[in-house]
Amino acid sequence: MVDRFQSAHVVNLHGRLFLIDCGEGAQVLLKRYRISKGRLDNILISHLHGDHVFGIFGILSTMALDGRTAPLFIYAPRDFGSLLRFFLSHFGEGVKYEITHIPLNMKEPEEIASFRHCRVYAFPLNHRIDCFGFRIVYEKMPRMTASDSSEAVPYIKSFAYCSDTAVFPEEAEWLKGTDLIYHEATFADEHIDLAHRMYHSTAREAALVALKAGASKLVLGHFSSRYSDLSILENQAREVFPESYLAIEGASFEV
Repeated sequence: MVDRFQSAHVVNLHGRLFLIDCGEGAQVLLKRYRISKGRLDNILISHLHGDHVFGIFGILSTMALDGRTAPLFIYAPRDFGSLLRFFLSHFGEGVKYEITHIPLNMKEPEEIASFRHCRVYAFPLNHRIDCFGFRIVYEKMPRMTASDSSEAVPYIKSFAYCSDTAVFPEEAEWLKGTDLIYHEATFADEHIDLAHRMYHSTAREAALVALKAGASKLVLGHFSSRYSDLSILENQAREVFPESYLAIEGASFEV
């Protein structure tokens, strides 16, 4: 739809930026909202359906035109490797930076990257092709002084991204204690049978996942174009989980 873009989300963790999925037009929105491509060192791709990956060639090319030299890490399903090789063979002449593809092939949550105070996990979702969700955990120990006698309790915040998926029993358990969950909500209740056939979720099902996981906030996205009025999805989710919000272009949420 002309007023809705495809999947692309940026997580800003104290200045460290993660781009999660890269649908067509992603770099247009990065520019619109003044998010520097030069600060993107890690891209997480959930799966290889076009609405989640068609923007990657443009971003990689623009990074080259900008003179990027810093390495770039792309965490994506195994078959992304052939797409990357195609890009580099046809359009990679000006690419002066190293692109490393870390293939995803796990059957349960696994740590895929770690940084100072930060760990990134990937886990399998339930879609028609290989598809993975992500969980980013920030953990920092408080500063202790000589007078502190109590045991230090770490400060922990977390965000999870559940792209295209039908809900499945392990999902809420894997997300237990996550503060902010993004979950696809392609369909409303009236299309639940279609959602299950297409391996997608309804807004109400997404809300149930957030409720069972004990999340603080839920962000809904990946809306079917059949809904011109998205309030039906938000309202159905809020009947189960009141802290449910729509992922609208340019919206930001704090953890």
